Amino acid sequence: MSWMNFSDAEEQTSGDLIPHKTPVKVVLKIRPGGYNDPSQGWTGGIATQADSGAVYLDCEFTIIGGKYNKRKVWSLIGLHSPKGPKWEGMGRSFIRAALESARGINPADTSEAATRARQINGLGDLDGLEFTAMVEVQKAEAGSGYSDKNVIQTVIPSTHKDYQALMSGAGTTQTASAAASSLGQQAKASAPAWAT
Repeated sequence: MSWMNFSDAEEQTSGDLIPHKTPVKVVLKIRPGGYNDPSQGWTGGIATQADSGAVYLDCEFTIIGGKYNKRKVWSLIGLHSPKGPKWEGMGRSFIRAALESARGINPADTSEAATRARQINGLGDLDGLEFTAMVEVQKAEAGSGYSDKNVIQTVIPSTHKDYQALMSGAGTTQTASAAASSLGQQAKASAPAWAT
């Protein structure tokens, strides 16, 4: 088909913000930034380094299923900051939670199998990872000239009551406030299916 024929182009999606604390299933795509630090295991040019010296993963999350199917959200996952360890710690926690969600691991599971499932061979292993997360609204700084935007900073664990519905791609019909409430009150889960 000719490039000038747009019949096969995807339909334009709405630019409206997804409501704050909307639970979704996403697939992670890392936009490579060309930065490597073999001493940290960051190879293949997957990471990005900012002028400030901060290192991060430039991430595009595509929603799978539900009301917001195919909508995209962009966020960063911190790997290092010259200002201190906080950003790196937040990034490591996010990656751990994403691996647990993707692989159906209870966050409290300390078994050998769960420990192995939380390991990756390199940052490229995260590309294509499917897991459940909460879409949030990040307010723009006053006077910045930017608008509010959607971000993904919270992963929904396998112990969440809507986890199975979200992972099946069906989405959920609960309200955002109910999702936030139930996220804080996670049920005890049995051994994950992959461990049996």
